[in-house]
Amino acid sequence: MRLTGILFFCLIFQSSLPLCAQDATSLNDSLRVTKITIIGNKKTRPQIILRELSFKVGTNQSKMKLRNDVEWSRQQLINTSLFVDAKITPILSDSTVEMTIELKERWYFFPLIYFRLVDRNFNQWWVDQNKSLERVNYGIKFTQNNVTGRKDNLDVWLIAGYTQQVNLRYDLPYIDKKLKSGINVGIGYLTQKEVNFATGNNKQLFFNKEEQFLRKQFRADFTYTYRPAFSQRHSFRISYNDETVSDSVLVLTPNYYANNQTRFKYVDFNYKFKYYHADINFYPTNGFMFEGNIYKRGLWGESNLWMFNARAVYAIPLAKNSFLHFEGTAQWKFPDKAAFTDQRLLGYGNFQMRGLEYNVVDGLKGVMLRSTVHQKLLGFEIKNPIKSKTHDRIPVRIYIKAFTDLGYANIKNQAPSNTLNNKFLYTYGFGIDIVSIYDFVFKIEYSFNQLGVDGLYLHSRNDF
Repeated sequence: MRLTGILFFCLIFQSSLPLCAQDATSLNDSLRVTKITIIGNKKTRPQIILRELSFKVGTNQSKMKLRNDVEWSRQQLINTSLFVDAKITPILSDSTVEMTIELKERWYFFPLIYFRLVDRNFNQWWVDQNKSLERVNYGIKFTQNNVTGRKDNLDVWLIAGYTQQVNLRYDLPYIDKKLKSGINVGIGYLTQKEVNFATGNNKQLFFNKEEQFLRKQFRADFTYTYRPAFSQRHSFRISYNDETVSDSVLVLTPNYYANNQTRFKYVDFNYKFKYYHADINFYPTNGFMFEGNIYKRGLWGESNLWMFNARAVYAIPLAKNSFLHFEGTAQWKFPDKAAFTDQRLLGYGNFQMRGLEYNVVDGLKGVMLRSTVHQKLLGFEIKNPIKSKTHDRIPVRIYIKAFTDLGYANIKNQAPSNTLNNKFLYTYGFGIDIVSIYDFVFKIEYSFNQLGVDGLYLHSRNDF
């Protein structure tokens, strides 16, 4: 038992005392996992939790790697988005170890009032659109996460406002006994009275008709997912789309759709690969993440669009409370003669350059590099004003940061007023990130760009 006490002290506190060095050779020995006890999983099934662990009953754990394996497994549990907190305690004897896992589950049912801006970011809505409430989607969003305790999610969206839409989606990540295969199915219908029909002066141009809907879309999709290892995910999706647009839009933009007609029906296919090996997926401070995507649209000759894109994120610790973040994104679409709706690049989705929030840059080929250095400024907990056994304390972390972004978007035959295409772009700035539970990240940034424009920008979305 003397060895057990020394081992536990050295592993937990990483002590360099002579006492620890004296028994260092014993760290190469292994411990057999004899029992795993799970506490706090009121809804989540045990097999879903065990799936995320690097150990199981009967395996041998190296004493040298025990602390790292325990921490890695804890992070895996947090990254499932099922728990607000996870704690794993090893109880050691001379040759065996028992694991106790204590969990605090998230709230899983969210009948929420939905209110969201339709513009690409807050500043564009506040300045360019003059804070117009007509450019807001509102309604009710019913989200039931972890429906059957297998990390399955059901979403029902009833949205009015700028975009009228009804969406139903069910995600079941595990359908087999080995917990490697899953499915995702969805169906949705939307209508809108305003359409982005062109790009001019490096900004979106909109066409609006109050008396009629200019665009309608019906979509149904099915996705098969495969997760052979902890950090790897494959998904194969097929979807059917039926879109219509008003004749008025085609008068302004004849190539709005790939078939140059008011109705566009097509089937598309998508393969995506994800590799996530980071401490916190939604705000990584240490680790590497990669996403690769192959997209093909068209089955019967109605379109022949191919798209390849990739995104990599690398977070490198510099010290205990600081880290360096690199992100690279690339995209290539072909053939070169593409419809207007296929030309969106910089300013959309993950292709966001900080400091160009008011601008968009069309392109079929493009790259973007972002680098940021973060320093943790504060870390504290606040008492939840709403009484809760699992959410009694709310953690808050505040980081200060400095950043620079580089980008390039290539396209042929662009309007002369769009001056940001086919040229090297750069921005830089500094800011503050506020991070909390439920993947909450709020960003306050002051940025500069090569156009000589600077300003304060606010973001509430997660970039990672």
